[in-house]
Amino acid sequence: MFSRKDGRRPINKAAATPKTTAGAPGVSENGRDGGYNAGIAVFSYIVGGIIVWSLIGWGLDNLWGTRWIVLAGALLGAAGGFYLSHMHGLTSSANSAGGDNAARGPSSDEDQ
Repeated sequence: MFSRKDGRRPINKAAATPKTTAGAPGVSENGRDGGYNAGIAVFSYIVGGIIVWSLIGWGLDNLWGTRWIVLAGALLGAAGGFYLSHMHGLTSSANSAGGDNAARGPSSDEDQ
């Protein structure tokens, strides 16, 4: 544990390096956007928002005797889910982890 020469503890390099954790759902530990996981996170934010705010709207519709608040709640939930996904950095236009640029259009190669 202690060194006999100078009385100091040896440095544990594994404990000295901080562990990196993902900053948002769907982001892998190495910082890449995760592709599939990010898509599932965006989907769950949007669908979860629609379900929760539709239920709130349905409850208010039953309470007040209206029929349109459930639709407003669903739209609010979808917008809120997309907003949360965007704020968590899941809807960025950066390249995916695969590095495939197929969505950018035709290549600049000459015709053969």
